Amino acid sequence: MTSTQRIRDYKQLDVWRKSMQLTEEVYRITARMPNTERFALCDQMQRAVVSISSNIAEGYGPGSRKEYCQFIKIARGSAAEVETQLLLTLRLDMLTRDNLAPVLELVAEVRRMLHGLVCSLER
Repeated sequence: MTSTQRIRDYKQLDVWRKSMQLTEEVYRITARMPNTERFALCDQMQRAVVSISSNIAEGYGPGSRKEYCQFIKIARGSAAEVETQLLLTLRLDMLTRDNLAPVLELVAEVRRMLHGLVCSLER
């Protein structure tokens, strides 16, 4: 998508696509976690990661720029939540650094993209 093309659908947004990729990766990671965490940390992580792309999509509607910015800020908060939960799995030895490194990089990229979008919307 070039900067001269008008984005007509949230599914064209790079940040939405990247957040969907992150969602897939978090679901793969949580499938490897201990069964004792299935209804605790896994469930919380899955809900938080789904919230990222969902808020990007929900806010893209016909509302104001200010309203959309609020949805993106919520998505950004959910991304920070997911990052925190992934780091917790590392601290609790549920997953290895090797397993988490690519997912942590992806969440960091999504967070940077969301931050950039907020800055753009607030101009």
